[in-house]
Formats: sequence, C-alpha cells, structure tokens
Amino acid sequence: MMDRRLMLGALAGAALFVGGPQAVIAQDKPELTFSAVFSQQDIRAEMMEMFKADVADIASLQLYYGGNLFKQGTEITAIQRGNLSMGNVAPQDIAKQIPAFSILTSAYLFRDAAHLKAFFESDAGAEMKAMAEDQLGIHILGPTYFGTRQVGLRVDKEIKTPADMQGIKLRMPGGDAWQFLGSALGANPTPMAYAEVYTGLQTGAIDGQDNPYPNVENMKFYEVMSQIVRTSHLVAYDLLVISQQAWDAMSADQQQAFQAAADKAIAWSTEQHLAQEDKLGAFFESEGLKISTPDVDAFRKHAQEMYLNSDLSKDWPAGMLDRINAL
Repeated sequence: MMDRRLMLGALAGAALFVGGPQAVIAQDKPELTFSAVFSQQDIRAEMMEMFKADVADIASLQLYYGGNLFKQGTEITAIQRGNLSMGNVAPQDIAKQIPAFSILTSAYLFRDAAHLKAFFESDAGAEMKAMAEDQLGIHILGPTYFGTRQVGLRVDKEIKTPADMQGIKLRMPGGDAWQFLGSALGANPTPMAYAEVYTGLQTGAIDGQDNPYPNVENMKFYEVMSQIVRTSHLVAYDLLVISQQAWDAMSADQQQAFQAAADKAIAWSTEQHLAQEDKLGAFFESEGLKISTPDVDAFRKHAQEMYLNSDLSKDWPAGMLDRINAL
C-alpha cells in the first residue's frame, strides 16, 4: 500500500512538472508550460525566449503570451491545480492568498530596480519567498522588473497632488491590493482587464491607467492619452515562478543551472527596460503627450499614510518595512 501511494505521488508530481493533464511525459526531459499576460512584443517575451534556450538541456518550455492560455490573475491557481508549470505572476495576486505579501505591493516601497533586486537577494526576501513556497506551492525564481509605474490620462487636467486625482476613473487590475493602490493615489480605481485598457481609454470608460513607459509603448496606450503624470508610485515587477513540485523534481545541479539561467535572463530584461524608459519620454512628447512631474512627496506621504492606517498593514510581517528601507 505504501509503495502504491509513493508511486501515485510521484506520478502526480510528474504530471504537474510536464505542464498539465494534456501533456505527454517526455522520455528524456520534462515539458514545462509558461503563461504570462504580457504580449509577444514585450521585452519580457524576449527574456523568456533567452531563458528557454538556456534551459533546453533541462526542460522543454512551451511559452504562451498575452493571457492566451490563462488570464491575468489566474496563473497561481492554474499552477496549484496542476494545469500550469510556470508563470510570470503579479505580487498582488500572491497577496490575494497571503495577506502578509501585500507589503510588497505597497506604493513607494522600493526606490528603484536595484533596491528591488537587493531585497529579493536578502535574508528578508528569502523569508517572503519561503512564505510563497510553503503556503502556495510556488518557487520564486526572481522579480521581473518592467519599469516604474506612472499615471497616464486621457483627460486634460493638471495634477499636482492626490487631491487633484479625485473623481479620476483610474484603471487598475482586479484585486484588493491593486484597487487600494488606486485609492492611495487619490483616484477612483476601476477594475479592467489589461487587454481592454486601450478601448477603455478610447471610449472614455476610464479616464486613465497606470503603467510603466515600456507597457504604454507596447500596448499603444499613448495613442489614446493626452498626458503622463510622473507620480513614480510603484517600482513595477512581477515574479517569475515555477511550481514547487516541478522545482523539487530537479536535481541540485539542474536547480542551480535553472536558477542561473533565470538570473541571467532577468538581469538582461532589467537592463533593457531601464534603457527603454530613458528613451520613451522624448518619444511620447513627440507624439503630442504632455509630461509633467507632480508633488511626488505629497503623493508619497498620502499613500504611505493610507497604507499604514489600513487593514492591509496589519498583516505585514513585524519589522519587514524597516528591513526593506534599510537595504
């Protein structure tokens, strides 16, 4: 009986490792399915193609972009159900299941991409990653930086402080953490799928959206916006994750090589995003957009006070905010 249980457990792990019930277990190496909401034109799609090539001796990756396999916010559940092996998931989606993780989604937490990287390589970062492993069954390979989020508006209204955002229908992804972020900016947060944002701006269903420059360019949002307000409210990142069972099925050497390939691809992607951000401001201005910088200190003070006075912060690990700030 015990041998049968062990065999069934091994087979279940193998099914998850190869990417779901429809996959065929390969004789030589497993097949991993990866899903992300970003488009095939995104820098991170190139990142994943690089990663795929570098781990070809370990696993065969099947890459799906644009939310075509799983919609935004459903990737973690798909991994838990054994229908997906890997994903590029938002920390806000982890926070839906682990409230303590909401600290990593709060406004004005990380200073820049280097601070973000330093955190996930620190002991404090290791504790948060272990939390996701233990409670969700996902292994975090690293943060995939994709720019600093700025507010983009279709309406021609001067924005200097959070008070000026009152009444602005600002598209935010679904989920409490995202919606709270919109409120922390002073806006009226409106949930909407990423793929619907262009049309939402075009028709006036929303007044604005918040995304980093590279996303605004990739999705052509600038075509239906009149201005960008450089609130710089969030160092934007997702997390490249693999199912814990798939990770545990690898040998120590394979894990080391897999992680090294992820580190290399993520570092390349970060460099590309930083370089693109430097160039895109001038491009957007050439397309007729007004770019302004509000009173960022006022936005930061307003947002941080809202977070610290909210129920969200009650779940934050004791001392974690100070440890992040001290890095």
